[in-house]
Amino acid sequence: MIELSGIRKTYTSGTITFEALRGVDSVVREGEYVAVIGPSGSGKSTLMNILGCLDNPTEGSYVLAGDDVASMTETQLAEVRNKRIGFVFQQFHLLASQSAWRNVELPLVYAGVPKAERKERAIAALTKVGLGERVENKPGELSGGQQQRVAVARALVTEPAMILADEPTGNLDSRSTADVLGLLDDLHRSGRTIVLITHEDEVAARAERNLVIRDGLIVADTPVGVPA
Repeated sequence: MIELSGIRKTYTSGTITFEALRGVDSVVREGEYVAVIGPSGSGKSTLMNILGCLDNPTEGSYVLAGDDVASMTETQLAEVRNKRIGFVFQQFHLLASQSAWRNVELPLVYAGVPKAERKERAIAALTKVGLGERVENKPGELSGGQQQRVAVARALVTEPAMILADEPTGNLDSRSTADVLGLLDDLHRSGRTIVLITHEDEVAARAERNLVIRDGLIVADTPVGVPA
């Protein structure tokens, strides 16, 4: 599903140049659960932005489901982000003034889905993550773990083939962390490709493979077994 070849990303500020990624090569097969693990500043988030078509590499090739990302128009990239990839971030990025289901329906609004269908699909996604009783609650009425579940439901609502999760448990307590990782396990078992960005060994251990990134390079690619 994902083929990366010679991916480099360079940032320049004045006379200072910083190479965040220094030649990343990797393949993630359809339906795999892969964790990208490394310390702060290792290039994890830069790599996630490229995988999510949120940023372009300076050099190298990214092929997503057989399509060369570099050849896509802005409209095509937007469609990939909205329909083919579901994003879950450390910060929940929920609209405080809107109910849970209104937050979840947003990708469907951008996709032009009719209003009645949007609500039905949003409620179904919230039910899937265990929040069927809280669809009318606003974010401020939900715990941190529940807010992250809303974010997972929003990522699911377009039925994407791939979920990109960037430090999704970073702001959660241990119980909520276990709940969110359990949801990712369920999504993997349903056939979705999961790419999880983390700096925590215990979180990375839930994946099938660990890609260890350090100083902009993947220094290890290790199978770790099927999640429990």
